[in-house]
Parts: sequence; structure tokens; C-alpha cells
Amino acid sequence: MAYPMIENNLSNIIMVDGRLLNSNSDVAREFFEPCYDTVYYETVRIYKGVLLFLEDHLDRLSKSVKASEGFYVDTKYLRFALLNYLNALSLGEYEGNMRIVITREHNVFHICEANIPTEEVFKNGIATNILQWERVAPHVKIFRTEYKDAVASKFKEETPFGMPYEVLLENKQGEITEGSKSNFFAIVDGEIYSAPNDLILIGITRKYVLEALQKAGLQLRYKTFGMRTFTDPAHKVALFVSSTPFDILPISSVDGYKFDSVNDELVIKIQKMYKEIVDKYYEEHKND
Repeated sequence: MAYPMIENNLSNIIMVDGRLLNSNSDVAREFFEPCYDTVYYETVRIYKGVLLFLEDHLDRLSKSVKASEGFYVDTKYLRFALLNYLNALSLGEYEGNMRIVITREHNVFHICEANIPTEEVFKNGIATNILQWERVAPHVKIFRTEYKDAVASKFKEETPFGMPYEVLLENKQGEITEGSKSNFFAIVDGEIYSAPNDLILIGITRKYVLEALQKAGLQLRYKTFGMRTFTDPAHKVALFVSSTPFDILPISSVDGYKFDSVNDELVIKIQKMYKEIVDKYYEEHKND
């Protein structure tokens, strides 16, 4: 099944191959129709009008293409075009998401729907549920029909604590590896764990979470666990996810199990260090 290059569009003006187009124009229409080429994408957080960690996203986009089809991706051109597009939109200190979508023939930019957490979500944590799924070639970020459909279906399943804010992926060994659109971290008895890099899509935010850990004097250990460990009363456990729109979100529940992650001292410390990194990037790039 094919997917369109543009989904969940919020912008009246899009950029296609360096040209600004009205999203309702005849030329733009084909990009809202199903595309049968391999479609690669990145979703970049717009933080107070700045494309957050843009260079990292473009580098990952290039690596996704290299791992699959291997055609040349001019990241310098894409950065130049993206900044021109953002400036043309005159959004001010807008908060949202920019979608970069490319195929062998085209590159398309547009503002897309963004699930940016409210202060209440950060305060209370998020409900999650579990999907048994192992992603094929997780390092390659392309549209995959079966995966998108399975995740979408799981998001519709209510948990005892409400609708899931994120879906966690469980491997064949019953261990949680990552979120459907985030990286997953577990703090077990004061030690911080996440899945080995070869098992997951390495998120851009994850890179800066690791930097935040270093700033906090902490160290990440690479290991996965199942719910049996997380729900064992012998262990003190806190869980959180990280992603472009989420930043660092504490997990308050997984299926029917509750966790007091929002009050965990290490989670709070990591959130603080990460916020400092984001603010520094913003100050360095606000005039781009």
C-alpha cells in the first residue's frame, strides 16, 4: 500500500523541490495522493520558531537513504531550502513540527500536525500500552504500511488509565525496546537503561538525552527489560520516553500498571539538563 508524501498538513504554503506552492494548487495536488516510490521522512520540532537539531535530522535522513537506495542527498541544500521556507512562512515563535519528505525524484516540506505535550501532560505523565512488534531495519526511517497500521490500531485501544499517549514496542523475548515514535528509557534501582543501538531507531532527542545524562553525572547502560522486572516490587522503577515533539516525558502507566515516574529525582534531573541543551541550541540558531 502506498502513502502520500504529504499527510496531516497544516500549511497553506508548501515547498516542493525548492518552489513555494499553494497547498490547494493543481501542482501540489499530486503530493497528497498515494506515492508508490520509497518515501523517506524526518519530523523536525519547531521550537519558538527554530528548527531544533536540524543538522542531526538531515544527517539521519541521508543515512536512511544510503542504507536503502543510496541516491545522493544534498543536506546543505536541504538546510538552505528549509530555512528559506521557514522564513517565508513568517511564523514568529511558532511551536509545531516541520515534515521533510523525500523520494528519489522529489523533496517536499510542510508544517504537519504536532502532538506537543502540555504542562499538564509533563506534570501527570503519560499512559502507554504495548504492541508486540519488531521493526524491520529500524535505522531506516521510511513509511512502512503494516507498521503504521498496527500502531494506529493500538493507539485506539483504551488502557485502564485512559487512551495511550504512546505505544511501546515489545520484542519476541517480551522485552520493551522503544516507543512507536520515541526512544524508551528505564531507571531500575538508580541505574538508567535503554535498548542497544542496533535494535532501535536512534532518535535525535536520544542523542541529547545522553548528553544530558553526562551533564548530570550519570551513565546509560544498554539493556532491555520486560514488564516482569518493571512490576517487581523488589525494584524501584521509573520510565520515560524521548522524541522530537515529546522532549522527555515520564510514563505514568503501562497497560494496567502504574509508575510514579513524574516524581523520580533522576527523571527530573535529566529533564532539567535536557532543557538547558535545548535552550542553548535555540540561542545559537534563533537568527538563522
